[in-house]
Amino acid sequence: MSTRSTDGARAHARAQAASATMARPETPPGVDPAEVVIAQRIPAGGYANIVLGRGTRVRLADPAGTTCAHLFLLRAESPWERMNVADTVKVPWQAYLSAGHPLLSDQGRVLATVLADTSGHHDTLCGPTPEARRQLHLAAAKQGLEPRDVGPSIALFRGARVAPNGAIESTGNGHQGATVDLIVHLPLTLLIANAPHPLDPRPTGDLDIIAWPAPTDRATNIDPEYQRAVDNTEEAWSAAQNTEVRA
Repeated sequence: MSTRSTDGARAHARAQAASATMARPETPPGVDPAEVVIAQRIPAGGYANIVLGRGTRVRLADPAGTTCAHLFLLRAESPWERMNVADTVKVPWQAYLSAGHPLLSDQGRVLATVLADTSGHHDTLCGPTPEARRQLHLAAAKQGLEPRDVGPSIALFRGARVAPNGAIESTGNGHQGATVDLIVHLPLTLLIANAPHPLDPRPTGDLDIIAWPAPTDRATNIDPEYQRAVDNTEEAWSAAQNTEVRA
């Protein structure tokens, strides 16, 4: 099919679109497909920018056991408030992410909480590679944000641990099909880059993202530090809602 003319180029483009098959993540058991708000497969070297409402459950998955998801969060309506990796590690007294771990903002509020984790291979210590940082900046630009709005990120599915001698060592990926579920506490912009880890330069595989409303889902975390951060979050949400009503 010739693309030398506009008509030919249009026909070629439409033929390509008709034959293309876009892979999508499978809907989790028990979730109504009609309620899914996001379902994307991000290839190696790809990125995503996603805005999610409060009470949304988002699942990130490593279908082949080879991906690395560099994640950064910002409040959707107030992007000056963003994820603070230092507080995310310091406040819960834990550098290794697992179920119940909060992802905290620089204002002491919970942006999201890890609800479930079948991987156990994550990293809050090393930050992104230059490639991942570039992808996060591109994702941010799609939301009208600038590079200065993007701080240090965390890495999911490709982990790192501190050795007894103080060195940070790579732990690689978890098992094929591993998942991490987050519950969103405040309206968020998620910036995600699928790129290698600083300590593990192997090429990455596909990354799946799927999200659906789950306003009653809660983390099982009774730590006083977590509860205090949740209280801060609820106060901020209530204040924002009252301000909108008065306006």
